[in-house]
Amino acid sequence: MPIDWIGIALLLGGFVALMLVRVPIAFALGLASLATAFYLGLPLLMVAQRMVNGLNSFTFLAVPFFILVGNIMTEGGISDRLIKLADVLVGRFRGGLAQGNVVASTMFGGISGSSVADVASIGSFLIPAMTRHGYPAGYSVAVTVTSSVQGVLIPPSQNMIFYALAAGGLPISTLFLAGYVPGLLLGISLMVICWIMAVRHNHPTGAHYTVREGIRIAAKALIGLFTIVIIIGGILTGVFTATESAAVAVVYALLATALVYRSLDVKAIGRIFSTTLTTLAIVTAIIMTSSAFGFLLSYLRVPALLAEGIFAISETRIIVLLALNVLLLILGMLMDMGVLILILTPILLPIAMEVGVDPIQFGIILILNLGIGLCTPPVGTSLLVGCGIARLPLEKATVSLLPFYAAMVVVLLLVTYIPALSLTVPGWFQ
Repeated sequence: MPIDWIGIALLLGGFVALMLVRVPIAFALGLASLATAFYLGLPLLMVAQRMVNGLNSFTFLAVPFFILVGNIMTEGGISDRLIKLADVLVGRFRGGLAQGNVVASTMFGGISGSSVADVASIGSFLIPAMTRHGYPAGYSVAVTVTSSVQGVLIPPSQNMIFYALAAGGLPISTLFLAGYVPGLLLGISLMVICWIMAVRHNHPTGAHYTVREGIRIAAKALIGLFTIVIIIGGILTGVFTATESAAVAVVYALLATALVYRSLDVKAIGRIFSTTLTTLAIVTAIIMTSSAFGFLLSYLRVPALLAEGIFAISETRIIVLLALNVLLLILGMLMDMGVLILILTPILLPIAMEVGVDPIQFGIILILNLGIGLCTPPVGTSLLVGCGIARLPLEKATVSLLPFYAAMVVVLLLVTYIPALSLTVPGWFQ
């Protein structure tokens, strides 16, 4: 079958052109797909069927529940309690507020599953607090933004569900387990950078707590953290599916924030459901249109062409994976993470499997790459949110980001070339 370069240019060029004129992503995907289908003479009913098939999965039902539970815990003030618990654990050390920022992101990421939610919630408190305690504003933003990437790796992560869907239905429980070691390794690497910077620049120590105060703060925070136990424990024990565990977690989160924390009222609940529905509408539209877009990419043999191009450079596993990482890092700077997962997975997963990479490991590699993209200009969403909170120009925050960015890239290379980091924990439960 000859290569239809005009069709490829229309599909990819149309999408990029629409993005450049700030057309919303879902519309850009949909319009580019429709124009290409017209050009190729494909029945529009086929395109519509592909869009519907993108949502025709029981796994997708977990997405709205995970979004909802994250919004409940954010609105319910769980982030404040996690910040206090992190301060109890590491605040007494030099640079303790920065270390506590990373620890708080580790815990909150395990609830929200979102880097942007982490920055918006924890950053709104910790970025100003770090600045008041003498930390440079750019450094405060860099710590908050980079540590938030743990939220896309440590379960429950909505992005892992997107990958499971795009990869043809991989087990979500296995993906969740695979994210723990890389997520914690990322957190530890960032804490090492915080310690080095604290010693070099004589950053202040944090607060000291008595044992009684620490126990009281921990008890309040653990009520919220039990949400993670419900989700992961329910899935691993077989009591719940991923969707059912997310639904149970929603009920628990509502009861915990409304009855125990007493931090929700009628207006807050209204905001939670309004935000959830808005987010879900966007996610649904993107999944539907990206399914049609992905079908046309396959129809035009774009994955095969890309694979041929990469293997023409080298068939060595090390070089192929390095090429995939560079490609993902570049694309992560330019586009939204969820969209890239849905579009790139069907294209790049076969290439990775061709050189012996397990689909679960590749999921972690993909998500970590794109998570780094959330911290990278010009379209790094988490970085933009952090700069907005600090009222700091993007270029100043970017300079402070460099040592943390280097640590993230080192972790990325370790995850890429050491499969055990992703596959050992899932192997324990098989």
